[in-house]
Amino acid sequence: MPVLTRLVPSPLFVEIRHGALDALAGILADQRLSSAGRIAVAISNGTGVRLRERLEPQLPAADWYEVDDGTLDAAVRLAEAMRGGHYDVLVGLGGGKIIDAAKYAAARVGLPVVSVATNLAHDGICSPVSILDNDAGRGSYGVPSPIGIVVDLDVIQQAPERYVASGIGDVVSNISACADWELSHRVTGEAVDGLAVAMARSAGENILRHPGGLPETDLLTALSEALVLSGIAMNITGSSRPSSGACHEISHALDVLYPKRSAQHGEQVGLGAAFASHLRGDRELTGLIVACLRTHGLPVTADQIGFTEAEFTEAVHYAPNTRPGRFTILEHLDLSPTAIRDAYADYVQAVNC
Repeated sequence: MPVLTRLVPSPLFVEIRHGALDALAGILADQRLSSAGRIAVAISNGTGVRLRERLEPQLPAADWYEVDDGTLDAAVRLAEAMRGGHYDVLVGLGGGKIIDAAKYAAARVGLPVVSVATNLAHDGICSPVSILDNDAGRGSYGVPSPIGIVVDLDVIQQAPERYVASGIGDVVSNISACADWELSHRVTGEAVDGLAVAMARSAGENILRHPGGLPETDLLTALSEALVLSGIAMNITGSSRPSSGACHEISHALDVLYPKRSAQHGEQVGLGAAFASHLRGDRELTGLIVACLRTHGLPVTADQIGFTEAEFTEAVHYAPNTRPGRFTILEHLDLSPTAIRDAYADYVQAVNC
């Protein structure tokens, strides 16, 4: 009887520890990505510039590229600037916007990318997706996932706490996304990848029930690992399905309808996950998600991120348009605006009692 094996696409290396940034050159050489140091480094004009001064002595042959923002135009400009550079690897050093721009640019020029995170705002540090602002609002672009992940916990502990907490909302939303995927399997027959679900949901559950707080090392380590697992789950599936359900549809709708007032991605999807769980009638999960979000200072109602009840209702009604073909609790219930408003009022009453 033949023995069947499954190849799981995953990073070549994951370094999560204090002081990892000071070992970056050695890590790249040890992994045989760039022994000669022909490296392109994409940085922000804020934290990235400060860290450049720290890294330049160990990366003397690197070329440094400042990325203005997390837009598609900025990612394309980065790719064009790197053409002809004969680099071994591109290092994306920064938060989610810089890393997403680096992943997209690396895909355009055929380079592997190493993700060096300066905050933990969302699972983009490992995912095969770049979220970039464009003329229509914000788009998701499929890209190769990073070949390596470096998270220096000393750097993360210096990041604004809101950006780190946002990653908690993103990871916890996996639980709701997986529930939506399983709902689709029951209703539509959509195939579910059990390994991807196990990884994505385990990542979410670990953070949902973690006793630590920010900026404790134990929680930051667990969150870093959870974000990596989320990215690998998406790699296994070949899509964002294990980490993106109604929670992300709602977030994308807020981005499209109110682009100048969007909150942090993790803040929006965390709220979306709590509300989607309420719509599925899972009161226990709703309560657990709300408690976790509150513990880490994340919003649990729309007004806490600057949206009125009417605006949130409009976003939920529009949400299925952001992912045509994806089936979640929103598509299953197909609620009218009035029904959404009433359901949201029930949710607010439940979480505030």
